[in-house]
Amino acid sequence: MSWRAIYPIMAALLLAALPAGAAPPRKAMVLKIDGAIGPAIADYIAHGIARAQTDDAGLVILKMNTPGGLDGSMRKIIRTILSSKVPVATYVAPSGARAASAGTYITYASAVAAMAPGTNIGAATPVQLGGGGLFGGGGNEKKKSGGEPADTETRKIINDATAYIRSLAELHKRNVKWAEKAVRSAESIAADEALKLNVIDVIADDVPDLLRKIDGRTVIVASKPTELHTAGLKTVTVAPGWRTELLALITDPNVAFILLLIGVYGIIFELATPGMGPGFIGAISLLVALYALNLLPINYAGVALLLLGIGLMVAEIFISSFGIIGIAGILAFGVGSFMMFQSGVPGFELSIAVVAGATIVTAAFLLLVIMLLLRSRKRPVVTGHEALLGAQGETLTWQQDEGKVRVQGEIWRARAAAPLAPGTRVKVVNRVGLVLFVEPA
Repeated sequence: MSWRAIYPIMAALLLAALPAGAAPPRKAMVLKIDGAIGPAIADYIAHGIARAQTDDAGLVILKMNTPGGLDGSMRKIIRTILSSKVPVATYVAPSGARAASAGTYITYASAVAAMAPGTNIGAATPVQLGGGGLFGGGGNEKKKSGGEPADTETRKIINDATAYIRSLAELHKRNVKWAEKAVRSAESIAADEALKLNVIDVIADDVPDLLRKIDGRTVIVASKPTELHTAGLKTVTVAPGWRTELLALITDPNVAFILLLIGVYGIIFELATPGMGPGFIGAISLLVALYALNLLPINYAGVALLLLGIGLMVAEIFISSFGIIGIAGILAFGVGSFMMFQSGVPGFELSIAVVAGATIVTAAFLLLVIMLLLRSRKRPVVTGHEALLGAQGETLTWQQDEGKVRVQGEIWRARAAAPLAPGTRVKVVNRVGLVLFVEPA
């Protein structure tokens, strides 16, 4: 018998010798959502669930406390949850936490919906923003007499959101009527009532309690019924990595706004003073800002006004309209900045202090440049033809009506109405080409 034939037999004997239940230990992976749901959180959840599917995780727990978030980021998280082969449980915790607006949709999309005592869920009315969507609680839109929103655009948004959350509720057999109320009327309820109304599946004091209570349940995972085996799972919390932290930083509207200004001003300075280096920094800042703005819902009219304001202030420097164009630029800059990020979601609003500070700094810079230009116009000319008129010098040599003089450290050919003796102090009265016309000073 060859050694190749013996190998399978030895492997089978070793496997048979292993005690029952000696399979690799499974774990429950905990991902934390604490704050507004944006591109960084969506990226973190997507990578976390993908990692869970390769790390032998038996369950992914989204421990959530959120006031809402962006529609695009919320839908990315939900798509990830629905396509995951590992069961996902959303757990609204700790006590005092909430799953408002976007958090309600994510809870409904999860295989297991759980809440800690003293938490609440709901207020899922969407809010429109400059062509992009977000979820910030809403519920204050104007209504027609029948209870429907007054304008067609708002009705389209709310009807779409209602259909979306209804499909999630039907998938996991949860309360459809209350889900519609959460969207249309911004209704919010506490954990106890949510359990009674079949909005959630369980109330748990902590993660170990959650694992005990959902053990043996049959849930829908990747569109298939799956029985959960969660008792005894080891919990492992996965913190956001540097990628998530960096994405969270640059997608902060205040940071993106400042990067945009640095980028625009850096390029302007580079064009004004080539080779000084600000253009390189400006180009990098502008590219990062554009990447961040692409991920955020922005009002493009606000962006246009902001750029128009900067353009008018730059034009004021070159045209010098006695401040009229500059003042119009400052007004356009300030209004555009306020319009750029009109959001009802905490964490995605532009700080009034940042806008006011940027406007004041920009106005001060414009004023400084105008003052320097006015001062430079009052200075005497120090170069060219005019710089020599009136300048004084000394005669070096003279023959008949022409000689040589030293003026401003340079030797020139000179002519005068009468011969001049060497050493005579002279004053320049005219210049023709390289010949100076002088007279005794």
